[in-house]
Amino acid sequence: MRSIWNGAISFGLVSIPIKLVNATESHSISFRQIHLADGGRVRYRKVCEMDGEELSAAEIGKGYEEADGSIIPITDEDLAQLPIATAKTIEIVSFVPAEEIDPLQMDAAYYLASNGATAAKPYTLLREALKRSRKVAIAKYALRGRERLGMLRVVDDVIAMHGLLWPDEIRAPEGVAPEGSVSVRDAELDLADALMATLGEVEMASLHDDYRDAVEAMIAAKAGGAFEPTEAEVEPGGGQVIDLMAALEKSVRAAKASRGEAGADVAGSEQEEETAAVTPMRRRKSGAGAGAVPKTVGGKKSTAAATKKSASAAAAKKTGSAAAKKTAAAGAKSTKSTAKKSTSAGAAKKSASAAAKKAAAPARKRASA
Repeated sequence: MRSIWNGAISFGLVSIPIKLVNATESHSISFRQIHLADGGRVRYRKVCEMDGEELSAAEIGKGYEEADGSIIPITDEDLAQLPIATAKTIEIVSFVPAEEIDPLQMDAAYYLASNGATAAKPYTLLREALKRSRKVAIAKYALRGRERLGMLRVVDDVIAMHGLLWPDEIRAPEGVAPEGSVSVRDAELDLADALMATLGEVEMASLHDDYRDAVEAMIAAKAGGAFEPTEAEVEPGGGQVIDLMAALEKSVRAAKASRGEAGADVAGSEQEEETAAVTPMRRRKSGAGAGAVPKTVGGKKSTAAATKKSASAAAAKKTGSAAAKKTAAAGAKSTKSTAKKSTSAGAAKKSASAAAKKAAAPARKRASA
């Protein structure tokens, strides 16, 4: 790999000759500007505004423009003679735990390669010291016309350096957070935790740039004359008020289904609406005691109403049973009284008949004599 800067690491009184190498590379697809009428390439030429002549790279220098528009020429020799220790040195100023570095400060990444055989021993010493301490080194260095802040850490068997932004270059997040007080329920947090657990971890090496792949495929198709533009399926964006609980539950089911896990109710989720709207709660009317309607759950009356109705039915049944029993008893008593009266009347009739026969016996006896 080609080095972009040569210097040394200053580690106390130890100096370690190193070369700075880019640790990252861009795979972005670049486009050229063309003339729409004929497809000709649009080019920029560097022209001096004073004499109108086109200039080559060797004829171009740098300068600082002041507020009044005047230019002060600055040469590479001027910058090389600046009285700073970091002009050609990565000066370590402290060692701190890695968690103390705010990721917002992270900038470009570089590999530090030892430069020469004499640098191998001190380079290895610093690398092993960083490993054992489990800390990172904070350093200052000059690159591309300015002094920068850096963080040195160990990656495999190499010392890497991350450029850091200066603390005053980090903007405060003012006016970014949602306005007003927003409360989140425990049930919503539980569903969010479940969704995070379902999504799980990912191998970073498995992630790739889908957009770049699509652009490359489109360029290859156009080059072969077989390109047919198609409209991408765009999911509905924001601006909609959704039921957060329903969205979380649906997300958990979808994540489980994508992983082939058991218990993913895919059919049930398909029957739901794509976007669950928030249903406002109805306010209770004043005087709830008058004309109050029992709350229904799943098409049935509330438990209190059902209990009250069951109690009324039981009371009515008990009352009806008692009335029927009383009526039956009264009927039996009446029948018994009637039978008793009938028996008394029969006995009286029989006694009268016997008396009449006894009185008529002497008369029959005289008539016979």
